[in-house]
Parts: sequence; structure tokens; C-alpha cells
Amino acid sequence: MWNIKKKSTDGDVVEVHEEEALSSRDREEARKLMSIGDAGAFAKRDVNTELKVELHQSLLNQINLAALETMSREQIADEIGDIVREELAKTSHALNNKERKQLTEDVLDELLGLGPLEPLLKDTTITDILVNGYDKVYVERFGTLEPTPVEFKDERHLIRIIQKIVSAVGRRVDESSPMVDARLADGSRVNAVVPPLALDGSLLSIRKFAKVPISLDRLVEIGSVPQTVADVLEAVVRSRRNVLISGGTGSGKTTMLNAMSAFIDGKERVVTIEDSAELQLQQDHVVRLETRPPNIEGRGEVAARDLVKNALRMRPDRIIVGEVRAGEAFDMLQAMNTGHEGSMTTIHANTPRDALSRVEQMIGMSGIDMPERSARQQIASAINVVIQVSRLPDGRRRLTSVAEITGMEGEVITLQEIFRFRKTGVDEDGMTLGHFEATGIRPRFVEVAQSFGIDLSPELFRPDTRFE
Repeated sequence: MWNIKKKSTDGDVVEVHEEEALSSRDREEARKLMSIGDAGAFAKRDVNTELKVELHQSLLNQINLAALETMSREQIADEIGDIVREELAKTSHALNNKERKQLTEDVLDELLGLGPLEPLLKDTTITDILVNGYDKVYVERFGTLEPTPVEFKDERHLIRIIQKIVSAVGRRVDESSPMVDARLADGSRVNAVVPPLALDGSLLSIRKFAKVPISLDRLVEIGSVPQTVADVLEAVVRSRRNVLISGGTGSGKTTMLNAMSAFIDGKERVVTIEDSAELQLQQDHVVRLETRPPNIEGRGEVAARDLVKNALRMRPDRIIVGEVRAGEAFDMLQAMNTGHEGSMTTIHANTPRDALSRVEQMIGMSGIDMPERSARQQIASAINVVIQVSRLPDGRRRLTSVAEITGMEGEVITLQEIFRFRKTGVDEDGMTLGHFEATGIRPRFVEVAQSFGIDLSPELFRPDTRFE
């Protein structure tokens, strides 16, 4: 959270506060005040940024990096505090105790963490960090993008932080390999693009993950999923239905997958396959696999498809693929069709029907010459339930559709919607209004759930039943 004094347009000094419960109107006013700017403050920040980086370089020449691994942050802070005071004495910078303490914290972040990004990573209200060059850092807070005063010293400083992130997970980024996917220690997703692909400076995107996985109960609490629909989703997982979660970028597909995976029986062996490990499954018997990009010689690549094939030899009860993007979709369908019931994956698509079309296209990317009808039969027999999640115009993520695949009619996969979110308007604060409703179709997985001892009341599926 921030608490900053800024000058308004009429010359008055206004103190801007940000709290988690701010309304959209309050947040807009706060952003306006933040955007007015204060040249003196920015100039001081530039000086402090340069001083911080200089101190960091000086520390690297004076301290034993190996010894840091055996010390706590508090012990390191005491040692570095003395060095900082000595270094400041050699310069013309006059800092009070509060400024010196903050500078010491910043140097610690630079030494042990990700430098200027550390305060943003610690802010629990921020969900995305977007670096558009060394001097432009944006964040998403409450579903809305906003600029921040954070910046790096220069392009080299930003590149060094990116290298620190990707090297920690055994990956690299340079002119010969200018794009990379990686992750932070807490599972947060990282993507970086450096020159020559990034024309105006290196780009860094961080999708932060909650330290405690968001459960389905929490999604119900914040209004993303109605409680009744959450009970149906729980029955879908417990009855081992194969699930495809569809949605756009940033719509909450991985969050939904994490939430639903909590209902997997702890006695089952689960194998997860991801490009960057970010799933947070809570079961004890989880085997995690991660793809590997090619080395500098173009060799050693291990694709998701290779891992899916290998997973079939690891005696899994369920296979969870973080996201299908290409030929691995075919192998995932094969796994679902050969006894690994209850498997789940995500896909980028705008509607459940579009998701099935994309899976069909991905089968073609596998290099297997398969007639369209055969491909659709594979999809219809493998996937049972398609869940659509969306990011609404007001920034909130919501479950918007639950549909069931029932087979084939001629050349077409039959898909029937069970629940849907119906938008009804927008309120004065720009928040989307609407409600969940049943379509009146009783899904076939109700009988399957009953065989697992799970009873779903027929009243849940009565036509036009609303769930608030």
C-alpha cells in the first residue's frame, strides 16, 4: 500500500491513500493524483536509484557471497548497514536515519532479491507486474493497470535482474535466445523479451501467485463462482470426469485448475506437466515435470509432448497439463482415453465451442494425418466437461459457463451448456452486473457422480434457476 503526498491541480497538497477496499471511483481519483507528478521527488528517486546500484556493486567487491547463504536477512542487514554507513561517508550524500535504513533495505533487495521489484512482489494487492523498459513499470491492482514510480538505473540493471530470475531455474536469455518463460520461487509466472526483439528496451512480465492457493471456497467468497455451481464442480472432480478449462489471457484458468484440483483424492498419483511449474497442488503424491528449452547449440529440448508420453509410463492416476498449446493436445487426449480419467488441462479460447476447435487444430499440429471426423471423435470421447472462465470489463474474473460434451451428431461434437453467467448491465462504478443461471439441461455426469456416492439434486438444474 502507498501513502504519498502530491500536489493537486489547484496547488493544494493532497494525501493519497490506497486500501484494498477502494471503490473504482476512489482508485481513479488516486491514479489522477499520482499522475500529476513531482519533479523534485522524481529527481531524488533517480539519485537514490543510482546510489543504491553503486552501493550494490561496492558490496559485491567487499563481502563473501558464499557466507551469505549461512546468514539470516537480519544478520546480513547488520553487516551491510555498517558498510553502507562507511560508503556514504565517502560520498557527498547526506541521509537521515530513516533514509539510511530504507537505503539499506533497498540494497538488501538488490543483493538478495530482485532489486526495485521487491516492494511490488511483497504487495499482496498487486497481481501483475509489467516492465516496459527500465524506466516504465506498471502493475495491475484490483483488475486495473496503473503506472508506478519504480524504475531501474538503466537497461543493464534491468537485464541483470532478468538474468537473475531465469538463471535460477536453469534457463537463459540473450540475443540468440531473446524470449524466455520462467518462474519465481513462489511459482509466479515470468516472461521476458530482450533486444533485438524488444525494440524499446527489455520487457518483463510477472504474473504473481498467491502464497496460499486460492480455494474454490475463496472463489465463492469473492463472487467468482456461485456456491451451488462450486458443489457441482467438486462432484465433477471427485467423479473423475476429464476437464478442459478454457479462457483468455489473465482470465484465471490456472487459478481455477488449482482450486478444482483440491478435490482430487490424496491417495491418487498425479503427474503435472508444465512449461513453467506454477501449479500448487496440495496432495502428497504429486510428481511435477517441466519442459526444457533447447541449449545454445539448439539441442536438448524436451517438449510438453515428450513429457506427456513419458508420464504414461509413470503409473499416473491423473495427468494434469498446465496448458496445451500444440501437438501435446493429441497425447493428452490419448491419456484421457486410455484409463487416466479425471485428467485436466487448460487452453486459450473465448468460448467452450472455440476451445474444442482449437484442440482439433492442435491435433493437426501433432504431425498425425487424421481425418476430421476421427479427430472430433477423439475429442468427444476424451473430454467430458468444458469450463469457461472470463475476465470481465471491470477486471474481475468469473466462471461464465459450464458445458458437457455428450458425443457426436453427424460431423459435429455435441456440447450442451449446463450453467451460464448472464450479464444484465453495468452499475455507476463500472462494475458488471449479472447472475448465474441453469439452462434446464440435466448433465449425464450426474449418474456417474451417483456411482461415486455423490448425490446432486435435480433442483440444481431446473430451467432459469438463478444463483447469486
